[in-house]
Amino acid sequence: MYRIASKVRPMSLGLFLVLLSFNASATGTDPDGNDPQLTKRALAIHENAIILDAHADIALPDTSKLYLGADGRSKVSHDKLLAGRMSAVVMALAVSPGPRDAAGYEAARQIMDRKLSAVRGMVADSAGGLVIARSPFEVESAKQDGQIAIILGFQNARALGGNVEALRGYFEAGARVFALNHLAHNAFADSSRPAFDAETGTYEPLAEHGGLSQLGVAAIKLINQLGGVIDISQTSKAGALQIIKLSETPVVATHSNVMALSDVSRNLSDEEIDLIGEKGGVIHVAAFSAYLADYSDPDLLSGIKAARVAAGLPEAYSYPYELYWEIEDEGEKLAFLRSVSSLIGRSSVDRMVDHIDYIVERIGIDHVGIGTDFNHGGGVSDFIEAHQAMNLTKTLLRRGYSEADIKKIWGGNFLRVWQQAENHAKS
Repeated sequence: MYRIASKVRPMSLGLFLVLLSFNASATGTDPDGNDPQLTKRALAIHENAIILDAHADIALPDTSKLYLGADGRSKVSHDKLLAGRMSAVVMALAVSPGPRDAAGYEAARQIMDRKLSAVRGMVADSAGGLVIARSPFEVESAKQDGQIAIILGFQNARALGGNVEALRGYFEAGARVFALNHLAHNAFADSSRPAFDAETGTYEPLAEHGGLSQLGVAAIKLINQLGGVIDISQTSKAGALQIIKLSETPVVATHSNVMALSDVSRNLSDEEIDLIGEKGGVIHVAAFSAYLADYSDPDLLSGIKAARVAAGLPEAYSYPYELYWEIEDEGEKLAFLRSVSSLIGRSSVDRMVDHIDYIVERIGIDHVGIGTDFNHGGGVSDFIEAHQAMNLTKTLLRRGYSEADIKKIWGGNFLRVWQQAENHAKS
């Protein structure tokens, strides 16, 4: 079983200055900045619990500045993780959609290799402050030693080139969280967001495999065998339900929200939420405004449709951006992004907690977590980067969640699932 580290991480002068700097930059965004008792309680939780972000992307030199912090750097850089008193973050070796041929598969593998090298470089540059963790025990040991754990995630089986056994290589490289999908179907599973073909102006069919292909089934069985954590975020509803039923261990959704509150295909239906809870899994609520917005407003819907038509995209959509990289011209892409983002507006940690409340009320406190999707669109008004993580903790406290509840939400639930996956592989 997992254990929560009890040793309090000492605060160096350098870290104190980092915290002071970030707190100053966040003035006006802290929902309880004038409540020192609440701040004290939140700080104690961050000192004594595993504070884990289940999904962030890896910033490369060519990553769009739109995804990064106001300073042009990663939202989960070492100093920002320190300032937010974070313990661990899952960083995704993610690849986008692309050709499903030998050249496309090789390009996908090269992107994953670049991201793996970037994480290793981040760890090397941290002077011992960061460490790649391959087990729940190593996450907790890192906390004890005053380090922050990086957990590697694999996202998009397109990089496997149709070879299920290639998963072993990523596991051996340190990956412990595995998602078969990103945008677009692949040879293993259907995505919740079929790809758009700019040349024909049409989308992929809603389903190619009816969920999982035989490759996908084999991949889930191998991940169970290896002891990896299975991530169903971005898989189609049919695929997600099949994975949850097939997997011999609980699964997670590392960055998914509630469809009943924000009706986009990327979020989870009540049926998926219920089955995840029944099987012991965890849903990690994302700090992503477009996954949190309320699309029941007819004016918002008509505005999004008008923006899509103006950008040359079909009026109908299942996800409001659908997605911006479908637009080839960079200037037009940026204009569309800004237009839709302005319509949706910047969400807040309060709205995140609305989604957390929904999941807790439906399936219980043991089945919810946090996954920011930083560096790929994640960030709400008072939790834009990792240094503001305590704003979410304060809001949870203000909503009446106990410290024990918050420890589960911020990392305890994820570690439990990971430990179960590891135990299964050893049995």
